[in-house]
Amino acid sequence: MAKLVSLADGVADLVRDGDVVALEGFTHLIPFAAGHEIIRQGRQDLTLVRMTPDVIYDQLIGAGCASRLVFSWGGNPGVGSLHRFRDAVQHGWPRPLELEEHSHAGMANRYVAGASGLPFAVLRGYSGTDLLRHTSNIRPITCPFTGETLTAVPALRPDVTVVHAQRADRAGNVQMWGITGVQKEAVLAAHRSLVTVEEIVDELQPVPGQVVLPGWAVTAVAEVPGGAHPSYAHGYSVRDNDFYRAWDAVSRHRDTFRDWLDQHVHRAGATA
Repeated sequence: MAKLVSLADGVADLVRDGDVVALEGFTHLIPFAAGHEIIRQGRQDLTLVRMTPDVIYDQLIGAGCASRLVFSWGGNPGVGSLHRFRDAVQHGWPRPLELEEHSHAGMANRYVAGASGLPFAVLRGYSGTDLLRHTSNIRPITCPFTGETLTAVPALRPDVTVVHAQRADRAGNVQMWGITGVQKEAVLAAHRSLVTVEEIVDELQPVPGQVVLPGWAVTAVAEVPGGAHPSYAHGYSVRDNDFYRAWDAVSRHRDTFRDWLDQHVHRAGATA
């Protein structure tokens, strides 16, 4: 059964320096509050994994938490570049960032392989791209049945996966619905997992299209209302589009970013 913990205790117990860490959520249910707690606790040398690193990874990279990024697309959705990501790659600030790039399909299938206990995934999705020349762990493989050349990618098994969801019950069973992306697979693939939720309830009421993660598959659950902001939690909040637009100016320069980090992450944590 998953433990019910505070966000600070969950991060302190489960996220360690040097870990491979996945914070998943596609447009919806992005675990921003957990990412900020990782920054506040000063985690270092993380390998960050995410299908679509957007603003939360811009913040973690800019805060100096990451030494490596495994990803399939990166940007401020609907706005433009991730300036802290770009600064780390081009200028090594605040530290150099190693990149491992995949396709969306490749990343999703890597999580599925990890969740299934398989060593690798096989797909056609890399054919005709340059990724095979630039990413060393994308390998051609011959189908033993047809002789067709396909592509193999190793399973993803994060040390810890962090996701946000709408609800959990007191036994740690987690319920999410709406756009759910690869959260289920990312949690099942991980050695440890932390799920932040909008609320903890006595009983989970069925919702159309829901995904339920059983408590035995989750390490810890923390109640963090609004924990997905500025992304959204379907049925609880809406996307803060103004924040994403404003982030472009905030993140463009190191000084404005550091000021924002101090005011909205470090000081906010001290007064929480």
